[in-house]
Amino acid sequence: MAVLAEQDSGSAARILGAARELVLKRGVKGLTVAEIAERAHVAKGTIYLHWSTREDLLVGLFGRDFLAALDAFTELLNADPDLARPSRLIPLLVRSTVDHPFICALQIEDDDLLGMLTQHPRSAELLAKLGPAALMHAALPVWRRHHLVRTDWTFDDQAYALQALLMGFLTHAVERRVLTAISVDDPARVIAAATTALLGPEEPGPGDVQATADAALAEIEIKREHLLVSIGKPNE
Repeated sequence: MAVLAEQDSGSAARILGAARELVLKRGVKGLTVAEIAERAHVAKGTIYLHWSTREDLLVGLFGRDFLAALDAFTELLNADPDLARPSRLIPLLVRSTVDHPFICALQIEDDDLLGMLTQHPRSAELLAKLGPAALMHAALPVWRRHHLVRTDWTFDDQAYALQALLMGFLTHAVERRVLTAISVDDPARVIAAATTALLGPEEPGPGDVQATADAALAEIEIKREHLLVSIGKPNE
């Protein structure tokens, strides 16, 4: 089983904290291992005990944002299985993206914050496997199976339309430049209504919502374990 470096090393935790603070303050461009070490109050060589390169450290930092999002979803779904409904999960995906700065930056390819790491293969893999579109795509067949969305479309057509809807709301939510003067007091309500208008009414039978939540929790656990392998180290 993989573990995170900060779970058994105080210096690793300080390094990650320092790297996060510096990246969010000034971005990745020009950021050096020496600067991170100085902010973390460790020797430069200590960083290389945990990460082979600066890129490994920073991509690992991004991965921890995805891990935090998955853990938050797990907690929320355990507390309220009804969140697995499309009309509730899609607004939650949008809000979660906004709340996690590195997921948000990868989603909009924020070069100012992440520089060339927006195109790094491991960054792209994180977004492709764990980003909001990937989570939605994994949820759609479960929703179809449990009568939470219409099924008179092919899966591909429905996934295409839903992804377009989700990406539109995400872009509007995280885009720094103001593209429109239109605003609403409760965006989550509008996102939920748009989701229902696109996917049709939710008509689950007895146990369908709980079964959907259980399937979501199982999928999240699988993705979490794969992520830990990617950003962690073997537990010796």
